Amino acid sequence: MTRPATPAGRTRHLLLHVVSVVIGALIVVPVGFGVLGGFKDNGQLSVNPLGLPDPWVPSNYVDILASDVFWRQVGNSTLIAVATTLVVVGASAMAAFVFARFAFRGREMLFTLFAVGLMFPFAVAILPLFILLRGMGLLDNPLGVILPQAAFGLPVTIIVLRQFFRTIPAEVEEAATLDGCSAFGFFWRILLPMARPALATVSVLAIVASWNNFMLPLVVFTDQSWWTLPVGVQAFQGQYADDTARVLAYVVLSMVPALGFYAVAERQLIGGLSGSVKG
Repeated sequence: MTRPATPAGRTRHLLLHVVSVVIGALIVVPVGFGVLGGFKDNGQLSVNPLGLPDPWVPSNYVDILASDVFWRQVGNSTLIAVATTLVVVGASAMAAFVFARFAFRGREMLFTLFAVGLMFPFAVAILPLFILLRGMGLLDNPLGVILPQAAFGLPVTIIVLRQFFRTIPAEVEEAATLDGCSAFGFFWRILLPMARPALATVSVLAIVASWNNFMLPLVVFTDQSWWTLPVGVQAFQGQYADDTARVLAYVVLSMVPALGFYAVAERQLIGGLSGSVKG
């Protein structure tokens, strides 16, 4: 039989609900304003910015969805995000396996160097990175965005995967070794399938980080045919600066793929993070 909640417990429970509602409102209200604003014209936004559209103006969304430029930017963002994720997750998984399952001199110091990368701001590296990419001939080349994004994604991905790999019991590896499995065989055939929640987590983080990256594609791509959605939103805003409703529609549509991906992968994301924290 459960005890009735104490007054202090009820107060704490109420405060948590209030904080959750406030945080949810801070997120939902701006998004709702953008979605509804895309269905208005500029006159409605000036007179009634917070109300429902009257009349509804779906042409803002329809015109953008019918634009080849928008879908080309979606394709560019998807290509770069998927390629970045494959590179960073593949490299990080192998590095995390070594850090988690092998003991060697200087291991913790080397791992600390990767962890220090979390404190290195991306904006500081943009100028030397631009000079390096120009020297390598990677400007206006998707690899000029994919490789730096993967490099900056290594620290957090290695940390998450290493922690997860360390939770795999040593008895599993010993049994695989007795069955004649090599170190790489254990990594490929046993460890990676067992680490699917963690791999899904870091994949989600890498895809969304790449999708939202604005500064690097802006610096690397001068050819408009390679622009990603964040850069396209900025250009669209400059082109239609006087048409706020159309800009809102473009921004909302650019968010839909990332929000949809988060919604589909939410369970894997939370499960992978909780598993890493428990480890």
